[in-house]
Amino acid sequence: MFSCRILLVLLLLCILGIDVASSSSAKIGKGYRLISIENAPNGGLVGLLQVKQKNNIYGSDIPLLQLYVKHETGTRLRVHITDAKKQRWEVPYNLLPREKPPALKKISGRSSKNSYTPEAKDYAGSELIFTYTTDPFTFSVKRKSNGQTLFDSRSEESDPYSDLVFKDQYLEISTKLPKDASLYGLGENTQPHGIKLYPNDPYTLYTTDISAINLNADLYGSHPVYMDLRNVNSEASAHAVLLLNSNGMDVFYRGNSLTYKVIGGVFDFSFFSGPTPLSVVDQYTAFIGRPAAMPYWAFGFHQCRWGYHNLSVVEDVVESYKKAKIPLDVIWNDDDHMDGHKDFTLNPTNYPRPKLLAFLDKIHARGMKYIVIIDPGIGVNKSYGVYQRGLANDVFIKYGGKPYLAQVWPGALNFPDYLNPKTVEWWGDEIRRFHELVPVDGLWIDMNEASNFCTGLCTLPEGRICPNGTGPGWICCLDCKNVTATKWDDPPYKINASGIQAPIGYKTIATSAYHYNGVLEYDAHSIYGFSQSVATHKGLQGLQGKRPFILSRSTFVGSGHYAAHWTGDNKGTWDDLKYSISTMLNFGIFGIPMVGSDICGFYPAPTEELCNRWIELGAFYPFSRDHANYYSPRQELYQWKTVAISARNALGMRYKLLPYLYTLNYEAHTTGSPIARPLFFTFTNETRCYGLSTQFLLGSSLMVSPVLNKGKREVKVLFPPGSWYNVFDMTQVIVSKESHFLTLDAPLHVINVHLYQNAIIPMQRGGLISKEARMTPFTLIVTFPLGATSGEAKGNLFLDEDELPEMKLGSGYSTYVDFYATVSKGMVKVWSDVKENKFALDKGWIIEKVTVLGLKGIRGAFEINIDGNPVDDISKVEFSTTDHKNPDKLEEGRDKMKSVMVDVQGLNLPVGKNFAISWEMGIKA
Repeated sequence: MFSCRILLVLLLLCILGIDVASSSSAKIGKGYRLISIENAPNGGLVGLLQVKQKNNIYGSDIPLLQLYVKHETGTRLRVHITDAKKQRWEVPYNLLPREKPPALKKISGRSSKNSYTPEAKDYAGSELIFTYTTDPFTFSVKRKSNGQTLFDSRSEESDPYSDLVFKDQYLEISTKLPKDASLYGLGENTQPHGIKLYPNDPYTLYTTDISAINLNADLYGSHPVYMDLRNVNSEASAHAVLLLNSNGMDVFYRGNSLTYKVIGGVFDFSFFSGPTPLSVVDQYTAFIGRPAAMPYWAFGFHQCRWGYHNLSVVEDVVESYKKAKIPLDVIWNDDDHMDGHKDFTLNPTNYPRPKLLAFLDKIHARGMKYIVIIDPGIGVNKSYGVYQRGLANDVFIKYGGKPYLAQVWPGALNFPDYLNPKTVEWWGDEIRRFHELVPVDGLWIDMNEASNFCTGLCTLPEGRICPNGTGPGWICCLDCKNVTATKWDDPPYKINASGIQAPIGYKTIATSAYHYNGVLEYDAHSIYGFSQSVATHKGLQGLQGKRPFILSRSTFVGSGHYAAHWTGDNKGTWDDLKYSISTMLNFGIFGIPMVGSDICGFYPAPTEELCNRWIELGAFYPFSRDHANYYSPRQELYQWKTVAISARNALGMRYKLLPYLYTLNYEAHTTGSPIARPLFFTFTNETRCYGLSTQFLLGSSLMVSPVLNKGKREVKVLFPPGSWYNVFDMTQVIVSKESHFLTLDAPLHVINVHLYQNAIIPMQRGGLISKEARMTPFTLIVTFPLGATSGEAKGNLFLDEDELPEMKLGSGYSTYVDFYATVSKGMVKVWSDVKENKFALDKGWIIEKVTVLGLKGIRGAFEINIDGNPVDDISKVEFSTTDHKNPDKLEEGRDKMKSVMVDVQGLNLPVGKNFAISWEMGIKA
């Protein structure tokens, strides 16, 4: 629905003579010189920069800047540059907590006992070195271990970019890059070339409500961070660079350089030393906030649709999933449940409260959950209590002293200002009131870029009904006039908004509107969804002591600490199926690991074959949800018999893997590690993985390789070196001596998922609802290299009372288990090390089976110990072996290795007790 809107703007801009394709590379000014520098009391450096030659391109230069540099941790370096005389806008410190630079009033250019004559010098930390030159001022960041330059702001005469530029509404800085560096991040956008940043593709960051089908355009979130992965002499290392700035920006990546052009705020860089991709994300999320803990049920399957017109339709969907034997944990409502599209209301006719409560009692008893949507805009309506209470508490964004008027689904509305503490309290109270009305299990916050169906300064004429019920609901029916009188509405530098240099106030809040304490929308625009996530999280935390679940469309740096994300309005096409992988992987790097795309596409109608392939892939998204547009045909997974088969296969495996996924959730919450991640996170030295965007890993060891093309019944898969076991048939194994592609069979109902060697993953029997699946016995899958005579495998398992607010050990309501396995000197041993065992013992979880892959079977001498005590009666324990299969076309001339899958069944090992089992390896004569 946004495509026509964009085309109209494009036409208008062309009429006005604005070149939407230009990105001038003309140099601006001569940069700054460093005129003083001194040691700060907190151990950093503070300096003064003076402009060398003033000019008026994009406005006047700020003559004097403050430079602040500090190694904030052993692996994080901060470089902060701002106006030395006047406070400038920064991402609020209470919204994203971090150390504040020295106050401006304490800085002087005069010498002191701590100051020294500016000259080129190094400032070293334990991992990174900050080096600067004085005239012009430039800086570089180097890795201490090998001297590699990670960031270099020098501009040489032949470079197509300027030295440091710092004006009120235009900031520019660049870095040189090696040509063979692989960069990732800088979102949110849909990247047609895959996960790696592609030279000369546009990267604009400004939260915008245009659908995800728009390629290389600024979408719903703003994440000004990139990871840089380099491989020098077969040694890989990674680092990340964050520019913490919420203003609109263009980032120009040319392959050998990267330039930021920002329309406000400050330069606040953080450099994360890595050196592995996993440690980069660990360091990044330690700074911006660890990903939110998700409840167990959130990893089940979710069904939604815009257009469930009444409660009976929703009831039928739930029962149809049950009848089709397709797993389903969560049923969602888009705004169909609302009274006139108004937040925190129920439609009394289509969703009468007594019937809805009875329905919720029924599904809650099964273990299912219910989530509804809320948009930020609050309808202007004298009889609407939410609006009246908001007005009374003065919670709305203002323009000219009055609440700013906009239009979204309910018609005329005002936008809450989540930067105002009073708004956060009011919002939490409205969540509480609504939860008393309807005991929802989570909230879905949408349209929070913020989206506006109108542009400019609007009024609602007396007596006009808006919308009037005819035509699409997204057509503006207010009386509006463009706001271009201020520099905030019409800045001198035009970022490539919406991919067409659209005005930055187009279809959103006017950028000269203002928030609490006079903060301009111009500055705070891209943190609107983030601030709503923070307020919503706080509101949900106060309800019955449960762990919040929030799904947000708009995100910013730190949003993952509060919310999950879906990738917005995608299309039911094969291209969109493919794009979903890159976007998902990017959000893992952004610190938002709970992410997925609308399975089968939001609109228009998908083909039956596409929906088959999409549920096969979507069953392995961290967040797995089918969602469709109001105007699309029904696409629940049971609507086609073939799709139902694929769903039972793929979701059946997902539900067996739930303990593994939930343990990855714990790791994400404690270390930031992405749930879904690119292959280079594990195989960092394998350069063929660097641009791979058609496969991914869940955790470090489980590789998903979907079919992404129409009519294909096979798939080309890259296998890094090692042994890979098919999780759907663990007798099938592929051994790769070096990274190379193999073509595998992939019939319509099959997705290839492989488990890597040296891993131990916990699985359960599965089920149709996660609550039931969670209480079934465990199986441990242990993988060794095929034919190994010595080796080690490791894995882990986290269990807790998943709806408690905190996800941690030491609460009395959690258990953590490390699993180990070795093969050595003809003996195989598998054992556990349990921490905080009470919770698992109280729940009665047991391990019923251990499957070991890749070895030579069981000869004898089988032993079991529990908590150090031998188990004498093993009469119920059964052993079986099955030969591993190497398909002939994958043999590639290798000698066939005779190895087997060993199943040890009939075990009754308490998860909450340390166990050890061992046997002599070999095949019985």
